Amino acid sequence: MTAASRTARKAWLVSGVVGGLFMSFVMLLVVGTYLVAAKLTGGGGAVTLARGAVPAAYQDLVQKWGNLCDAINPALLAAQLYQESGWNPRAQSAAQAQGIAQFIPGTWATHGVDGDGDGDRDVWDPADAIPSAATYDCQLAGYVKDVPGNPTENMLAAYNAGAYRVIRSGGVPRIRETQNYVRIITTLQKSFAAPVGPVGPSRQAAGAIYYAQQKLGTKYLWGGNGTPEQGGRFDCSGLTKAAYHSVGIELPRVANDQWNAGPHPKREELLPGDLVFFAYDLTDPRSIHHVGIYVGGGYMINAPYTGAVIRFDKIDTPDYIGATRVTAAGAAAV
Repeated sequence: MTAASRTARKAWLVSGVVGGLFMSFVMLLVVGTYLVAAKLTGGGGAVTLARGAVPAAYQDLVQKWGNLCDAINPALLAAQLYQESGWNPRAQSAAQAQGIAQFIPGTWATHGVDGDGDGDRDVWDPADAIPSAATYDCQLAGYVKDVPGNPTENMLAAYNAGAYRVIRSGGVPRIRETQNYVRIITTLQKSFAAPVGPVGPSRQAAGAIYYAQQKLGTKYLWGGNGTPEQGGRFDCSGLTKAAYHSVGIELPRVANDQWNAGPHPKREELLPGDLVFFAYDLTDPRSIHHVGIYVGGGYMINAPYTGAVIRFDKIDTPDYIGATRVTAAGAAAV
């Protein structure tokens, strides 16, 4: 965390209360919240993007072009773009795949479209590349429409391995890279989709909170993973990673990536165990700089900054961007 970030957070964060009465309140709140949450169910509806899941510069493009055909939806398209480039419009791979959608030159020459109608087709311009990715997805879905199995999974496999291999294999081919590509994107789409109804509670959350509670009062260490060599000290994402590791879920190391480890409940739908995130730019999840574990009542356990200790703090600060309800599948996908 930068000096400016530390200063900003010090001005808004409330010092932690770690006494026995507050600990008892937290555990009662956890139990009570889960009793209510266990009765909640979701509904159906069209897929829209979760607030803050997609950088604002691309949200309208993804929402529009993600509805181009039945084989895709905005959340799936978002997950695909995230997997391809991490939202980097200047990305280039060793295989010469280019831009936010990672088209190789030959494929772009055939399938690139002028998405913004400015008279050119620019692989480096998301206004062309995102519509091209959606258009290509839909063309591939047409190519493999008679192949047995899930049409969307077959389409994604065709994007990765080519339509001919999917047709010849009678479905997703037994290629590890292709199978992982399909699994990751179909799982990650849940992180980019706005929940339709309340998000179901996490079974592992109480254990993650219990782990974090045992670390209250431990001094912060930037880059800390809690190892003996580090004196058992953590930074913000090191603590959340270790807490969920204690219940068998492997999160990515940095807060920016942990954001995509599950669906995003609204502020009023938060449950104990949700990861809560803070960003420099509330329209861009790539600017996330801090994460904590929600415990209820507007509070989180977090490792705030150098010089502080792991403690309880309020989450309602100007840099709060949203939350993630961690799932094992979501964590594995990122």
